[in-house]
Amino acid sequence: MDVHGSFDRAYAPVADAFAAGFAVRGEVGAGLTVIVDGRAVVDVVGGTSRAGEPWTPETIVNAYSVVKPLAAACLLLLVERGRVGLDEPVSRSWPAFGAAGKEDVTIRQLLAHQAGLDLFDDPPPLGTLLDWDAMTALLAAAPPGWPPGTAHAEHVVTYGHLVGEVVRRVDGRPLGAFLRDELAGPWALDFHVGLDEPDRRRAADVVDPDGTFEAPLARPAEIVDPAVVNGAPWRAAEIPAVNGHGTALALARFYAGLAAGGTLDGVRLLSPGLVAEATRPQLVARDRVLDRDVAWGLGVQIDVDEGGYGMGGVGGNLGWLAAEGYALGYVTRRLGDFERIEAVEAAVRDVLAGL
Repeated sequence: MDVHGSFDRAYAPVADAFAAGFAVRGEVGAGLTVIVDGRAVVDVVGGTSRAGEPWTPETIVNAYSVVKPLAAACLLLLVERGRVGLDEPVSRSWPAFGAAGKEDVTIRQLLAHQAGLDLFDDPPPLGTLLDWDAMTALLAAAPPGWPPGTAHAEHVVTYGHLVGEVVRRVDGRPLGAFLRDELAGPWALDFHVGLDEPDRRRAADVVDPDGTFEAPLARPAEIVDPAVVNGAPWRAAEIPAVNGHGTALALARFYAGLAAGGTLDGVRLLSPGLVAEATRPQLVARDRVLDRDVAWGLGVQIDVDEGGYGMGGVGGNLGWLAAEGYALGYVTRRLGDFERIEAVEAAVRDVLAGL
């Protein structure tokens, strides 16, 4: 498999590990970027975006939950600007949200997956998920599944609507437009929520080649159905928990900006103090959905054992800032496990250990 792009000679083993994903791990089309000390030392793509069409640096793909930290960053930008406070109630910005025992849920709890609105036992139908007003009305009326602030669970499909509706209420713009204007634009991130027609044309088609991919946390199940995810309604909709589309370079740049304390290419969006607050554990406990011990920050999952933070996306996508200091983005169109990116990460660590 030909790998296209650029990489420093010292990082050739990382490009080799990426290429091996195609040769021995079933990869079909993907992109990888690794940034060290603010510089892209690996920025490569390979495979196809759809049958007969090569994956290029301009190809974007539905990367699932890796969008959650970017959605959170939009709300954190409003915190940074004093438009909303981390410890004020969500209902101050979104009055209807205060129903059914949620009047004291804070912005911090919302960002940290502590609001009790994962709706995991009663997932919304696909039609509701695609309809912003219907989805936010459902969440506003719903009772929390546990006393907010006392536990956490990944809000798998609801997180983006919860965060995005606060952004919309405070700023007036939907999250997709806010992301474009206030985060992706200033930091030159090719990452989007809600695609227009030109962007839909460059979106890769998600595939499950052998029909064996399983995602128990995908509820409703249609969110991992290629027939749904590759369709115009899904791509045009704003589901900022699971349907952000972008490149590996965009993800790596986002985490490079966080690593530098909220500044990228001289453009400061967040203060170092707010970045530190967002990337420290808000709670370390059993996640009621993931069914394992998890540390959530304000939008990011934190590895308290090895260090680092970021977010994986179902199917094998990843955006991450490692404890070793490198920022990484990996996006793929093949629904599968994380062996592909784990092999790449091992190669990066080996290279850094030898430098």
